[in-house]
Amino acid sequence: MARLLFGTAGTPHSAETESTVGGIERVSELGLGCMEIEFVQRVQMSEATALKVAECAARTGIKLTVHAPYYINLNAREPEKVRASQARLLKAARVGAVCGASSVAVHVAFYMGDPPERTYDTVKRHLVEVLEELEADGSQVWVRPELMGKPSQFGDLEEILGLSVELERVAPCIDFAHYHARTGGHNSYREFTAMLARIEERLGRAALEDMHIHVAGIAYGPRGERKHLDLEESDLAYVELMQALRDYDVGGVVVCESPNLEEDALLLQKTYLGLTHHAA
Repeated sequence: MARLLFGTAGTPHSAETESTVGGIERVSELGLGCMEIEFVQRVQMSEATALKVAECAARTGIKLTVHAPYYINLNAREPEKVRASQARLLKAARVGAVCGASSVAVHVAFYMGDPPERTYDTVKRHLVEVLEELEADGSQVWVRPELMGKPSQFGDLEEILGLSVELERVAPCIDFAHYHARTGGHNSYREFTAMLARIEERLGRAALEDMHIHVAGIAYGPRGERKHLDLEESDLAYVELMQALRDYDVGGVVVCESPNLEEDALLLQKTYLGLTHHAA
């Protein structure tokens, strides 16, 4: 079975220091397997610090991913905002590469009132420009457009699968809580397995063996996602989700974004390890 690692979105609350190195050390102490470096406001990490992060991750065996800043919109009306968005994504990917991160999750765009097809073409064009620069760097980091939680945000399942099919070194970041909030559904074993089957159909088995997954409890309304919740305070059917991941032999990382971070990451890991495999 492909190995699935569980971890936190950022430094665990129980870490002795709030630093990324302190977070990696604490994730390791907790018996978790991965951590996402959260550059959600801006990318503020020197190369010297990034090298220390890489050394710590290698020493502890913790797998790293990165989350790019939220202030990215590759469908912005103003060219300067598109360029600034591209620069933020590039910087996150480049610093992530020095840290030894495998992939960078990104909220790529808003529809801005445009038809989804036009938004897709615009996002793809601007994303290609970023990918060309990363390729020139010789970067091994994968760009992971995230499945988003509001209907106003570009990034439904078919859109991010389409980008992943068409572009090299692009693969989805599947946020199951976001999809539940976006649709009001997709919160049962049958629906989770249908999503995994669709990913395999479009991208092949290899995509399931190296997934970048986000999970959290979530509050939502008619406009989709409102805020993250602890799993036990939400209606997310996380036990059924863990069963689906086990039955499909999913590998990669599960990054917990609940407010209680390590508590829910450990809950997900314990739940997953306590389940037996059923034929999917």
